[in-house]
Amino acid sequence: MKRALCEIRILQDVHSGKPWICMRAEAAALFWDAKDAADSIMLFLDGVAPDEYDRDLLRRRAVERGFEIVGEALNRLRRIDPATASRIPKLANAVGLRNVLIHGYAEIIDRRVFDTAVKDLPELLEVLTTLMDEVNDSR
Repeated sequence: MKRALCEIRILQDVHSGKPWICMRAEAAALFWDAKDAADSIMLFLDGVAPDEYDRDLLRRRAVERGFEIVGEALNRLRRIDPATASRIPKLANAVGLRNVLIHGYAEIIDRRVFDTAVKDLPELLEVLTTLMDEVNDSR
């Protein structure tokens, strides 16, 4: 038996007219995984200067792993719910970074990973938080 694909539907409350979101657990889990990994990256880099990051192998690997999880979760979301995935800016970049980290590990430029975390991750976190809030508000 084939498993049903995850879906997110926006419905309307019959009493209040307020829209609410119905989401299967799979999609909610993908949001949670991506947000949790992104939050971890921000924690790993809190107060860390670029030069310190460059010298800290353990921190670099932790950040890279976080980006792998973010990219994989968003890639799965893109496959199962393209409409919701389209609301995430630079989703293709996040998936692309995941692919470089996994398959092109010899070509990783540590400073680019650091810069991506500092410059681009806050925007992604904001969008993921908004999407998760929409789901939570509908329950």
